[in-house]
Amino acid sequence: GALNHEGYIDVAKKLKDQFGFDKVAITLRESINANRNLWSAMLFDGKTETPVFSKKYDLNIVDRVGGGDSFGGGLIHALMSDFDDQKAIEFAVAASALKHSIEGDYNLVSEDEVLKLAGGDGSGRVQR
Repeated sequence: GALNHEGYIDVAKKLKDQFGFDKVAITLRESINANRNLWSAMLFDGKTETPVFSKKYDLNIVDRVGGGDSFGGGLIHALMSDFDDQKAIEFAVAASALKHSIEGDYNLVSEDEVLKLAGGDGSGRVQR
């Protein structure tokens, strides 16, 4: 079934209230089958109580290992680089989406490749 965005916003509010978080990030995985998932995320600003949702990627998964780490690392990088919340969640999800296409635990992509995908270039063409 479809994800209930309001439910995730409620969970983020409860986490903010209980723990005092400034931001809450939640990944949203929809399993089509073992090798195909829809992948997106939400970033909730605890100060303004404003959620932003990323675009959704249709993934053909090579390896899920490291996908969460890539999301977390991408989000930390984006927030420390002073990206606004929408750009930060797009960057984190794109980093993780790319990692799902790489075998092994290490995300072998550059910041530029993540920015291109997050910005809408999902062509798969070689960039030189």
